[in-house]
Amino acid sequence: MKGIDFQRLQDDFRGLNFNDPGVWPKAPKIAAFALILVAVVASGWFFDWSDQWSELEQKQQEELKLRESWVNKKRQAINLDEYKRQLEEINRQFDSLVRQLPGKAEMESLLSDINQAGVGRGLQFDLFQPAKDDIREFYAAVPVTISVTGSYNDLGEFASDVAKMPRIVTIKNMVLTAAPAHGSNRGREKTTVAYDGRLKLDATAETYRYLDEEELNRQRGDKK
Repeated sequence: MKGIDFQRLQDDFRGLNFNDPGVWPKAPKIAAFALILVAVVASGWFFDWSDQWSELEQKQQEELKLRESWVNKKRQAINLDEYKRQLEEINRQFDSLVRQLPGKAEMESLLSDINQAGVGRGLQFDLFQPAKDDIREFYAAVPVTISVTGSYNDLGEFASDVAKMPRIVTIKNMVLTAAPAHGSNRGREKTTVAYDGRLKLDATAETYRYLDEEELNRQRGDKK
């Protein structure tokens, strides 16, 4: 096997007539063809193929997203009956909760029930004052400031009775203090107040009602 004759190659590239490449030796012709091929490939990549390659990658990404979306929709279609059952259960629970919220017309009756729950336990109401409704998204909170006096057990039973009501009523901001007995012993220098074991409960009983159609429309108008 003969080695490459670099001297002959060097001689072949000397004195080339660029106006008549047909008479070039074999080595310069091969080199020129290779350069033209590289130039054509580079031009094609720069002016056209690079954009097509980017578009191909984009389409491949879109294909992956579409496949994932198709799998998710297929999974949902298979579990459609279960989703419907869950939705019906959620709606049923929501309706049950809403039914525990009285309407505006029922609030007077509910407030009377709270009052009667205390009176029935032998408590003395010193204050029972409903405050302004706190309008929220689809319901209103109705706070009632109360001040009642009675024994510890009766106050506890009253709170339990309120918790058992079919409507939602919460008691918060509770302050429990000793209630002075009726009458007092007044001396010349000091006053003595007797204590008969009764307690005074100051608290806020908060109940809730759902908004009527007019109030809901007003809420939607305020949001807009």
